[in-house]
Amino acid sequence: MAIIEFSKEEKDTIIAKVQRYFEDELHQDIGKFDAEFLTDFFSEEVGAYFYNRGLNDAKMLVEDKLADISDALYEIEKPTTFAR
Repeated sequence: MAIIEFSKEEKDTIIAKVQRYFEDELHQDIGKFDAEFLTDFFSEEVGAYFYNRGLNDAKMLVEDKLADISDALYEIEKPTTFAR
């Protein structure tokens, strides 16, 4: 798996969300450094599971759409004497 990198703005947004979660749900202030460290840890240790799930979901969606296209092509196929 390629390393997933975020722009500075994206990473700042993610870090702010981690800080807000700690404050809102755990009633703890967490500094930017600690939030960034935690974000990096989860990205490295758990990120692949979410990434793979996303790929699997995308694969299933594409397979469903290809089946729909295959069905649509079959419906417009003209009869011939050739065997399939």
